[in-house]
Amino acid sequence: MLGWALTFIVIALIAAALGFGGLAGTAAGIAKVLFVVFLVLFIVSLVLGRRGPSV
Repeated sequence: MLGWALTFIVIALIAAALGFGGLAGTAAGIAKVLFVVFLVLFIVSLVLGRRGPSV
């Protein structure tokens, strides 16, 4: 998930450098959403992954 977010932010930076503002904004928005999803899943996995041994 983090890899996809980084990919879209790189696409946004390249598009912005070439003058494609609409594409850059869309790619940056997608990158933000993917990064938030990554953070939520990461925190959930940290909380749920710390369980003790089940009996």
